[in-house]
Amino acid sequence: MNTNPDAKRILCYGDSLTWGYIPDTNHQRHLANVRWPGVLQDLLGNNYEVIEEGLNSRTLISNDPRSGKEGRSGREYLIPCLDTHDPIDLVILLLGGNELKDIYQMSAKKIGEIVEKEFVQIILNRKSQFLVKTPKLLLIPPPIMDLSKKYAYDRFANSAEKNKKLVQIFKKIAQENSCLFLDVTKRVTVGADGVHLNGGNQKKLAKAIAAIIINSSKDA
Repeated sequence: MNTNPDAKRILCYGDSLTWGYIPDTNHQRHLANVRWPGVLQDLLGNNYEVIEEGLNSRTLISNDPRSGKEGRSGREYLIPCLDTHDPIDLVILLLGGNELKDIYQMSAKKIGEIVEKEFVQIILNRKSQFLVKTPKLLLIPPPIMDLSKKYAYDRFANSAEKNKKLVQIFKKIAQENSCLFLDVTKRVTVGADGVHLNGGNQKKLAKAIAAIIINSSKDA
Protein backbone atom coordinates (compact mmCIF):
# COMPACT_ATOMS: atom_id res chain seq x y z
CA MET A 1 0.00 0.00 0.00
CA ASN A 2 1.29 3.42 -0.95
CA THR A 3 1.59 5.60 2.14
CA ASN A 4 2.81 8.72 0.35
CA PRO A 5 0.08 11.34 0.88
CA ASP A 6 1.29 13.28 -2.14
CA ALA A 7 1.33 10.33 -4.55
CA LYS A 8 -0.37 10.99 -7.86
CA ARG A 9 -3.20 8.52 -8.42
CA ILE A 10 -3.49 6.71 -11.76
CA LEU A 11 -6.57 4.70 -12.69
CA CYS A 12 -6.07 1.96 -15.32
CA TYR A 13 -9.49 1.34 -16.87
CA GLY A 14 -9.71 -1.45 -19.39
CA ASP A 15 -10.60 -4.99 -20.40
CA SER A 16 -8.72 -8.30 -20.43
CA LEU A 17 -5.53 -6.59 -21.64
CA THR A 18 -5.48 -4.68 -18.35
CA TRP A 19 -6.79 -7.63 -16.32
CA GLY A 20 -3.81 -9.62 -17.55
CA TYR A 21 -5.31 -12.51 -19.52
CA ILE A 22 -2.53 -14.94 -20.45
CA PRO A 23 -2.69 -15.72 -24.19
CA ASP A 24 -3.90 -19.15 -25.25
CA THR A 25 -5.13 -20.16 -21.79
CA ASN A 26 -8.54 -20.73 -20.28
CA HIS A 27 -8.80 -17.47 -18.32
CA GLN A 28 -5.43 -17.71 -16.62
CA ARG A 29 -4.10 -14.41 -15.30
CA HIS A 30 -0.62 -12.93 -15.23
CA LEU A 31 0.72 -12.30 -11.72
CA ALA A 32 0.40 -8.78 -10.35
CA ASN A 33 4.08 -8.03 -10.95
CA VAL A 34 3.75 -9.10 -14.61
CA ARG A 35 0.54 -7.24 -15.50
CA TRP A 36 1.25 -3.83 -17.00
CA PRO A 37 -0.34 -1.81 -14.16
CA GLY A 38 1.88 -3.63 -11.64
CA VAL A 39 4.98 -3.10 -13.76
CA LEU A 40 3.99 0.54 -14.17
CA GLN A 41 3.79 0.93 -10.39
CA ASP A 42 7.30 -0.49 -10.01
CA LEU A 43 8.65 1.81 -12.72
CA LEU A 44 7.07 4.97 -11.30
CA GLY A 45 7.75 4.31 -7.62
CA ASN A 46 5.94 5.60 -4.55
CA ASN A 47 5.36 9.07 -5.98
CA TYR A 48 2.50 7.41 -7.84
CA GLU A 49 -0.32 5.07 -6.89
CA VAL A 50 -1.47 2.83 -9.75
CA ILE A 51 -5.00 1.44 -9.49
CA GLU A 52 -6.05 -1.60 -11.55
CA GLU A 53 -9.56 -1.68 -13.01
CA GLY A 54 -9.39 -4.34 -15.73
CA LEU A 55 -12.25 -6.71 -16.50
CA ASN A 56 -12.37 -9.57 -19.01
CA SER A 57 -14.77 -8.90 -21.90
CA ARG A 58 -15.44 -5.32 -20.79
CA THR A 59 -17.05 -3.43 -23.66
CA LEU A 60 -17.79 0.22 -24.21
CA ILE A 61 -21.58 -0.02 -24.16
CA SER A 62 -22.46 -3.47 -25.55
CA ASN A 63 -24.09 -6.17 -23.46
CA ASP A 64 -22.21 -9.45 -23.69
CA PRO A 65 -24.84 -12.15 -24.35
CA ARG A 66 -22.86 -14.99 -22.76
CA SER A 67 -23.81 -16.48 -19.42
CA GLY A 68 -21.60 -15.20 -16.63
CA LYS A 69 -20.65 -12.05 -18.52
CA GLU A 70 -23.05 -9.65 -16.88
CA GLY A 71 -21.96 -6.10 -16.06
CA ARG A 72 -19.49 -5.79 -18.90
CA SER A 73 -20.57 -2.33 -20.09
CA GLY A 74 -17.68 -0.02 -19.32
CA ARG A 75 -19.92 3.01 -19.61
CA GLU A 76 -22.25 1.84 -16.85
CA TYR A 77 -19.42 1.39 -14.38
CA LEU A 78 -17.31 4.38 -15.39
CA ILE A 79 -18.71 7.08 -13.09
CA PRO A 80 -19.00 4.78 -10.05
CA CYS A 81 -15.41 3.72 -10.70
CA LEU A 82 -14.15 7.30 -10.96
CA ASP A 83 -15.94 8.21 -7.75
CA THR A 84 -14.73 5.06 -5.96
CA HIS A 85 -11.10 5.97 -6.54
CA ASP A 86 -11.49 9.73 -6.13
CA PRO A 87 -9.25 11.73 -6.26
CA ILE A 88 -7.71 10.68 -9.58
CA ASP A 89 -4.90 12.52 -11.31
CA LEU A 90 -4.75 10.45 -14.49
CA VAL A 91 -6.97 7.86 -16.17
CA ILE A 92 -5.37 5.42 -18.60
CA LEU A 93 -8.10 4.21 -20.95
CA LEU A 94 -7.35 1.04 -22.92
CA LEU A 95 -10.78 -0.02 -24.10
CA GLY A 96 -12.75 -0.57 -27.28
CA GLY A 97 -11.23 -3.78 -28.57
CA ASN A 98 -14.17 -5.93 -27.58
CA GLU A 99 -16.52 -3.78 -29.65
CA LEU A 100 -14.59 -5.00 -32.68
CA LYS A 101 -16.11 -8.46 -32.21
CA ASP A 102 -18.20 -9.53 -35.17
CA ILE A 103 -21.26 -10.10 -32.97
CA TYR A 104 -21.56 -6.37 -32.25
CA GLN A 105 -21.32 -5.25 -35.90
CA MET A 106 -19.96 -1.85 -34.93
CA SER A 107 -17.99 0.40 -37.26
CA ALA A 108 -14.68 2.00 -36.30
CA LYS A 109 -16.31 5.42 -36.63
CA LYS A 110 -19.07 4.46 -34.20
CA ILE A 111 -16.56 3.08 -31.72
CA GLY A 112 -14.69 6.37 -31.88
CA GLU A 113 -17.85 8.37 -31.31
CA ILE A 114 -18.70 6.31 -28.24
CA VAL A 115 -15.19 6.58 -26.85
CA GLU A 116 -15.20 10.35 -27.21
CA LYS A 117 -18.70 11.09 -25.95
CA GLU A 118 -19.20 8.39 -23.34
CA PHE A 119 -15.67 8.09 -21.97
CA VAL A 120 -13.23 10.85 -22.86
CA GLN A 121 -15.57 13.76 -22.22
CA ILE A 122 -16.99 12.21 -19.07
CA ILE A 123 -13.57 11.45 -17.61
CA LEU A 124 -12.16 14.88 -18.37
CA ASN A 125 -15.16 16.62 -16.80
CA ARG A 126 -15.71 14.42 -13.75
CA LYS A 127 -14.79 16.69 -10.85
CA SER A 128 -13.40 15.29 -7.65
CA GLN A 129 -16.01 15.11 -4.90
CA PHE A 130 -13.75 16.98 -2.49
CA LEU A 131 -10.95 18.60 -4.47
CA VAL A 132 -11.04 21.25 -7.18
CA LYS A 133 -9.64 19.02 -9.90
CA THR A 134 -10.56 16.76 -12.81
CA PRO A 135 -8.48 13.86 -14.15
CA LYS A 136 -6.15 13.98 -17.09
CA LEU A 137 -6.42 11.19 -19.63
CA LEU A 138 -4.07 8.92 -21.54
CA LEU A 139 -5.90 7.31 -24.45
CA ILE A 140 -4.62 4.03 -25.90
CA PRO A 141 -6.14 2.24 -28.92
CA PRO A 142 -6.39 -1.58 -28.92
CA PRO A 143 -3.37 -3.50 -30.23
CA ILE A 144 -3.49 -4.93 -33.73
CA MET A 145 -4.86 -8.45 -33.52
CA ASP A 146 -3.44 -11.44 -35.41
CA LEU A 147 -6.36 -12.99 -37.27
CA SER A 148 -4.25 -15.93 -38.39
CA LYS A 149 -4.80 -17.31 -34.88
CA LYS A 150 -8.02 -19.28 -34.38
CA TYR A 151 -9.00 -17.57 -31.13
CA ALA A 152 -8.81 -14.14 -32.76
CA TYR A 153 -10.37 -15.21 -36.06
CA ASP A 154 -13.37 -16.85 -34.38
CA ARG A 155 -14.25 -13.55 -32.72
CA PHE A 156 -12.88 -10.79 -34.96
CA ALA A 157 -12.76 -12.26 -38.48
CA ASN A 158 -14.27 -9.16 -40.12
CA SER A 159 -12.52 -6.53 -38.03
CA ALA A 160 -8.99 -6.23 -39.42
CA GLU A 161 -9.52 -2.88 -41.13
CA LYS A 162 -11.57 -1.49 -38.27
CA ASN A 163 -8.81 -2.49 -35.86
CA LYS A 164 -6.27 -0.47 -37.88
CA LYS A 165 -8.57 2.54 -38.31
CA LEU A 166 -9.02 2.92 -34.56
CA VAL A 167 -5.42 4.03 -34.18
CA GLN A 168 -5.94 7.24 -36.17
CA ILE A 169 -9.46 7.72 -34.80
CA PHE A 170 -8.20 7.54 -31.21
CA LYS A 171 -5.26 9.81 -32.03
CA LYS A 172 -7.59 12.46 -33.42
CA ILE A 173 -9.86 12.19 -30.37
CA ALA A 174 -6.85 12.67 -28.10
CA GLN A 175 -5.68 15.72 -30.05
CA GLU A 176 -9.09 17.36 -30.10
CA ASN A 177 -9.61 16.80 -26.37
CA SER A 178 -6.06 17.65 -25.24
CA CYS A 179 -5.36 14.13 -24.01
CA LEU A 180 -2.16 12.15 -23.90
CA PHE A 181 -1.95 9.43 -26.54
CA LEU A 182 0.02 6.22 -27.00
CA ASP A 183 0.06 4.28 -30.25
CA VAL A 184 0.39 0.87 -28.65
CA THR A 185 0.47 -0.82 -32.06
CA LYS A 186 4.06 0.39 -32.44
CA ARG A 187 5.06 -0.91 -29.01
CA VAL A 188 3.58 -4.36 -28.50
CA THR A 189 2.55 -7.46 -30.40
CA VAL A 190 -0.21 -9.84 -29.39
CA GLY A 191 0.48 -13.34 -28.10
CA ALA A 192 -0.31 -16.87 -29.20
CA ASP A 193 -4.08 -16.37 -29.32
CA GLY A 194 -3.83 -13.28 -31.51
CA VAL A 195 -5.49 -10.99 -28.96
CA HIS A 196 -3.84 -10.89 -25.54
CA LEU A 197 -0.37 -9.91 -24.34
CA ASN A 198 2.33 -12.20 -22.98
CA GLY A 199 4.50 -11.12 -20.06
CA GLY A 200 7.16 -9.51 -22.20
CA ASN A 201 4.66 -7.32 -24.00
CA GLN A 202 2.91 -6.41 -20.75
CA LYS A 203 6.29 -5.04 -19.66
CA LYS A 204 6.83 -3.20 -22.95
CA LEU A 205 3.44 -1.55 -22.60
CA ALA A 206 4.18 -0.47 -19.04
CA LYS A 207 7.52 1.04 -20.06
CA ALA A 208 5.93 3.03 -22.89
CA ILE A 209 3.23 4.35 -20.57
CA ALA A 210 5.75 5.23 -17.87
CA ALA A 211 7.78 7.26 -20.35
CA ILE A 212 4.73 9.29 -21.35
CA ILE A 213 3.77 9.94 -17.73
CA ILE A 214 7.28 11.00 -16.75
CA ASN A 215 7.67 13.26 -19.77
CA SER A 216 4.27 14.86 -19.26
CA SER A 217 5.06 15.57 -15.60
CA LYS A 218 8.21 17.42 -16.70
CA ASP A 219 6.13 19.59 -19.02
CA ALA A 220 3.49 20.36 -16.39
